[in-house]
Amino acid sequence: MKIATLNELKKRLMGLSQEELVRLCIKLARYKKENKELLNYLLFETGDEERYINSIKEEVEKEFKAINKSSLYLAKKTIRRILRLVKKYSKYSGHKETELELLIFFCQQLKETKLPIKDSKVLTNLYQRQIQTAKKALSTLHEDLQFDFKDHITSLEL
Repeated sequence: MKIATLNELKKRLMGLSQEELVRLCIKLARYKKENKELLNYLLFETGDEERYINSIKEEVEKEFKAINKSSLYLAKKTIRRILRLVKKYSKYSGHKETELELLIFFCQQLKETKLPIKDSKVLTNLYQRQIQTAKKALSTLHEDLQFDFKDHITSLEL
């Protein structure tokens, strides 16, 4: 099956009626959970980015509190799952400020877990990679925003 380009899809969607568009959106939302989450963000969360960020932070904080610290293996699996959530939600937003704020919060939470990050090569690499990603996102922001976030990032470095 040949997949149409975005431009071809856009042209086709422009020719559809409002009812047909709604039907297609509902079908997409029913088909996959990620589509439903993205549609939810686009319809309800885009107007208040700060509330969206805070709700994600609450969820991330709750997940970090539920980490099984008795086994480093299980802790690493949970941390990777939390990171996937952070990446997915920041991708929905598409704002670099949101991505940066969520990455900084993730790193702060990881540091506060008191897990032996320096003793585990996997956790060290994961943590350092997120710091590098945050620095890369920081470099794309306006100078005033860079100044605000720079101190947070430097305080997180190991």
